[in-house]
Amino acid sequence: MEFPVLLPTDTLILAAKLGVFPEDIEEKFVRGSGAGGQKINKTSSCVWLRHVPTKTEVKCQKHREREKNRISAYKLLVKKIEAIKLGKESSRAKKIFKLKKQKQRRSRRAQEKVLEGKARRGEIKSLRKPVGL
Repeated sequence: MEFPVLLPTDTLILAAKLGVFPEDIEEKFVRGSGAGGQKINKTSSCVWLRHVPTKTEVKCQKHREREKNRISAYKLLVKKIEAIKLGKESSRAKKIFKLKKQKQRRSRRAQEKVLEGKARRGEIKSLRKPVGL
């Protein structure tokens, strides 16, 4: 069976890999909250999804249109289920780990290695100077 909205291919592949099927998902349209005044109070453009087997819930109100919110909600639900099922192996967890690793300070030994390489390079460059100077 297909999802009720047109999802990107990578999200569909991930959903299939995780065993997320459209028949396992409850969908409701509810009134949103926050800024927007009368429009937000009268329309039910906020999407609420619940994956019954994992009891994972998602609410999405990023966009003004209901259909865009549906697409965003389904993507969010699949990513949330991935984080629950795969834990540290999920793509989001890997991205966070990579960022932390990049921002981490180098160890003293690693820093010394970098500086040794720079010193060596400086020596090579200094040998390029004309002979008379």
